[in-house]
Amino acid sequence: MKRHLLIGVGLAGALVLTACASSDRGSDTSSSAPAESNAASGDASATGEPADPDGQIIFGASGAPEMFDPLYATDGETFRVARQMYDGLVTFAPGTADVAPALAESWEQSEDGLTWTFKLVEGATFHDGTPVDAEAVCYNLDRMYTQTGAGQVQSEYWANNMGGFKDQVDDAGAPVPSVYSSCKADGTNSAVVTLNRYTSKFPAVLGLPAFSIQSPTALKQYDANNVTAEGDSFVFPAYALEHPTGTGPYKFQAYDKANNTVTLVRNDDYWGEKAKNKTLIFKIIPDATARKQELQAGTIDGYDFPDTADWEGLKADGFNVAVRPAFNVMYLGITQKNNPALQDLKVRQAIAYAIDKDALIKQVMPEGTKAAINFMPDNVTGWTDGVTKYAYDPAKAKDLLKEAGQENLTLDFNYPTGVSRPYMPSPEDIYTSLKAQLEAVGIKVTPVANKWSPDYLDKIQGGSSHGIHLLGWTGDYNDPDNFVGVFFGGKANEWGFDNPDLFSALKEARQMGDASAQKAKYEEVNKMIADFVPGVPITHAPPSLAFGAGVQGYVPSPVQDEVWNRITISK
Repeated sequence: MKRHLLIGVGLAGALVLTACASSDRGSDTSSSAPAESNAASGDASATGEPADPDGQIIFGASGAPEMFDPLYATDGETFRVARQMYDGLVTFAPGTADVAPALAESWEQSEDGLTWTFKLVEGATFHDGTPVDAEAVCYNLDRMYTQTGAGQVQSEYWANNMGGFKDQVDDAGAPVPSVYSSCKADGTNSAVVTLNRYTSKFPAVLGLPAFSIQSPTALKQYDANNVTAEGDSFVFPAYALEHPTGTGPYKFQAYDKANNTVTLVRNDDYWGEKAKNKTLIFKIIPDATARKQELQAGTIDGYDFPDTADWEGLKADGFNVAVRPAFNVMYLGITQKNNPALQDLKVRQAIAYAIDKDALIKQVMPEGTKAAINFMPDNVTGWTDGVTKYAYDPAKAKDLLKEAGQENLTLDFNYPTGVSRPYMPSPEDIYTSLKAQLEAVGIKVTPVANKWSPDYLDKIQGGSSHGIHLLGWTGDYNDPDNFVGVFFGGKANEWGFDNPDLFSALKEARQMGDASAQKAKYEEVNKMIADFVPGVPITHAPPSLAFGAGVQGYVPSPVQDEVWNRITISK
């Protein structure tokens, strides 16, 4: 899957990361999370009226959105904008990874965990004025399930979380199984979703932006499913580019590519807590120094990923630096398909031993970064210290390369430019550090740099013409399969290997209903991954944001599920 990829302003209080609040399998219960949802009433605007009817928020984003249909989205910048325009059936309680009500005010599950009945809030409408009802919910889920052609390729969150699409077959002609079976409207405000098999991801997965509920009227009117492929790229229809229509607190107004701005306006008919500002602008500023200068000049109200070296200076000047707990992993990916040398386990082990994670952290990563030994952070169930560890050992790396007959190995090293990601704040600096470490053990490196979107992601995940590469992942919700299942759940262009034992172990783990057994299985999976060395997990980095002193009400989320209807600005 492509990467999309803060303690609150004023740094008030500690953020506690907890597990998803889905109901346990085997209990016939109704879930209505006690924590506030993004739509719940808040502070002085409990009346639902905006605090500043004519206010404006300008945020400095590090990259451009891919487009505006979250079903097809694969990057964090698209999801950041989408979260303001759309709601899902469920969401995550502000500041946590706990499931909370959204368009579904409550839900019930059957004893076997295969039937879920969602009771919808009353009175919610889409931005085009059409009602949110059970038929609309089922239309959306069926739309996701029935994607074909390029739409299937681009619907990566569905594929990785729900499995197959309707009538989809694999290369051998066998059906690709899907978790999802059907959705049926039971009256106006009750949608009954049936699954083919139990999954621990449900219903938390429905809180992801990719599963947002969109207007069936607009989807049909603007030919939303008409996604086509042109080479390694995709062409999106008018709906995704100009007419996104959700239920969220903000509505789409314009994407001005000439001025690098996305403008949203308040949805005055929002079913939940109305936005406190009339306009929300995302100003795309790829360079971190330029973002800092605009904040200092007062032309933006906040921005992503301030350079670690700038933190103290920003604080001294009265700005707020908000640091989100690390819920991510950065890794060095290894693509085996077109490089026989990388198919040799000894070579992959040599690469792992060549990397000095502590030195990298000291040189270029933000304060609080941890070295990684699993492809998931240690606050996710299934993480284990019992994996094979590859402590920095250049002598061992050289010996392994010699044993493999690869003492003169040359590798393409792919890395992105013009972007900062939560797990990878400065790709160019990270590349430079790792390049020196690899060359120190005799691995010659050929740099291959590409612009982040769409070039880099399409190159790494759309094909196999690459060698080693930098990439990572910020968790969508607190579930182990959302990390290792995303990376290694099946054959993928990014990695270029076939490991049936690993794929089978992951499939077994995700379908387990017993929490203790599932934890043990994911620990086993992490050990298998470490022994196989498909790549090298490098770090878990705490991402940061910077805000003007007058920004209040920004509730940071470990899974980046931040909706901006509560933000106020005093200047």
